[in-house]
Amino acid sequence: MKQVMQILVLAGLTACASQEAEQARQEEDQAVRDFIAVRGLEELDKIRTGDSQGWDKIADKFLVYNTRRASYLFEFWRRCRELDDNTEITPDVRRERNTIYARYETLRGCQIHKIYALTEADAIELRDLGEAPGSRN
Repeated sequence: MKQVMQILVLAGLTACASQEAEQARQEEDQAVRDFIAVRGLEELDKIRTGDSQGWDKIADKFLVYNTRRASYLFEFWRRCRELDDNTEITPDVRRERNTIYARYETLRGCQIHKIYALTEADAIELRDLGEAPGSRN
């Protein structure tokens, strides 16, 4: 009987921790959506990339994609776990060599839903948002 109680208590604690983590992820995503709305970021259909300088994960559905000349905010259709998991690298889908299209192409296997233009100040503020306490970067 004692073991059954311990298992039930452990299961309850695990469920609470899982709910808290999901709520934190939703709050991070909402903070980025609020940033987009407040700043009135311009949504783009495509970007020219040339050389990619990498990316900075901001939240589970968002990252700042850096090129030599500019930074862009990518929003994915779904939570992109592949950004954190390096066990399986999926090739990117590209229609053209130096262009990334929203809605059609992928980054690390995650389909890009929207692309937003960022100023240098926007990119810095978003990176700071991604490094806030509770962030998993």
